[in-house]
Amino acid sequence: MSITAVIIILYLAFFAGFGIFISRNHSGASDWAIGGGTLGVFMLAAGIAGTRIGGAGTYGVAGDVISEGIGHLWYSVNSFAALFLVGLFFAIPYRRLRVVSVGQVFDHRFGSYRCQWLTSLCVQAEYLVVNIIEPYVIGSIVSGVTGLPFVVGVAIAGFLIVSFTVTGGLKGTAVANVVHCTVIIFGLLLVGMVAMNNIGGWDVVVAQSSEMLAQANKSEVRWWSFTGIGWATIIALFISATIHTPAASVYANYASSAAKQEYLIPGFFLAGIVAALMPLVAGFIGILTMATYGSESGLSSYLNIAQLAIDTGPILGGIALAAVLAAVISSGAPILLASATMFVNDWVPGAKEFSDDKKLRAYKIVTVVYGSVAAIIAWLGNITSVLQLLLLGFAMVVPPAIAVTYVFYWRRTSEVAAFWGMASGFAGGLIMWLFNTLYDGAENATAGGFAQWWYELLEYLGEWRDPSFLTLLLPLIIIPVLTLLMPNKDSDEEYYDTFYARLGRIQPNFSWK
Repeated sequence: MSITAVIIILYLAFFAGFGIFISRNHSGASDWAIGGGTLGVFMLAAGIAGTRIGGAGTYGVAGDVISEGIGHLWYSVNSFAALFLVGLFFAIPYRRLRVVSVGQVFDHRFGSYRCQWLTSLCVQAEYLVVNIIEPYVIGSIVSGVTGLPFVVGVAIAGFLIVSFTVTGGLKGTAVANVVHCTVIIFGLLLVGMVAMNNIGGWDVVVAQSSEMLAQANKSEVRWWSFTGIGWATIIALFISATIHTPAASVYANYASSAAKQEYLIPGFFLAGIVAALMPLVAGFIGILTMATYGSESGLSSYLNIAQLAIDTGPILGGIALAAVLAAVISSGAPILLASATMFVNDWVPGAKEFSDDKKLRAYKIVTVVYGSVAAIIAWLGNITSVLQLLLLGFAMVVPPAIAVTYVFYWRRTSEVAAFWGMASGFAGGLIMWLFNTLYDGAENATAGGFAQWWYELLEYLGEWRDPSFLTLLLPLIIIPVLTLLMPNKDSDEEYYDTFYARLGRIQPNFSWK
């Protein structure tokens, strides 16, 4: 076995053991789901940042930079904006309501189970994608570096993510991410600097990139332009990667995990900075990989990225790849945790009446089942672009993010409007994606009927065909219109005073202490 493989195995085994060590302090569901409300600013920031530094923020960005250009570095801007947005306008309300699922907001405001369930459905659509992507990426790297079959790599990934989540809980992922975020950013940056030096410096990288792009018949000007992927794609990326974030339930967990409310805004701000650094480093690695191995697309490029790290030296390459794998686990673990807490609280009948021990047991059972199923799908799946698949998942969460925003900041928002706004956005985006997938092929140009009509529509829309536009515009328009036409019933208003009294003044003073 190579030195690189040994380093990866030792690194992952250490953090699996670390999760078991952390689990000794869990006294119930609250400790597991929100870390007992004990996190300080920097641990909070590291934990939150880890949710964005996963397969998408590392290999996803690097892979799409290789195939399409540096315009995908916009993911860095979106990562910062997303977390700071949540910190400023949503983390404090979530904490004051003591929710561990965003859907619970509608239960507190309207006593509405259908809004809670629909919100959970939208968010679970994203989280299922994340829970599939993480073992897929880990399995690809482990298989490529060690020579093990892909199915074995995915099985290892699934076992590590599930076991770390079950044993470590939210606090375990936050503590581990203090190390992961540091190692992955500085480790991969060091790999990039050494690789660039080995190539001959930045000028040589640019020259070799030109040759590789010419061989692939790709526009050099467009590939090197921050707007080369097109403004429609950039806007869609912002909608998917940023606007959806307030409805991502993992941030409700983290909002309640802080030791003090005053830690939330600086914690999310610092998390945004850390999360923004990773796509930049990953993009740098992507540029070097393209210059060295050529412009390839999809997951085939990820083994080349792994090779770039190994080519800098087996030890340094092993540390860098181990850090990437650990970061993916630390992203997957809190997402899997949030998936389990959402499933139990939103979909299991009678969950409100569960004792603390019974709820913790339910959380862990769902975690094992959910994570195992996701790993099986990852093994069977054929993912061509991690980032694009994740952005589709993000887009499905935009409708509840818009609905929650209206509920927090426009008190007249009605339950009927919130429900149908979310339903229309989710269904519209999903139908758009389905039709785009079915009728995008050139064979539909002369197929006649609906297939040809939709193909011509796609040709006309170009990049504006992205489903995220519908997931944003439909609830954004429908919710206020239906609120005015169908205001709240008296039964909905019974919750009004209690709900907004608990929210109080949403923007408090904060401290960096």
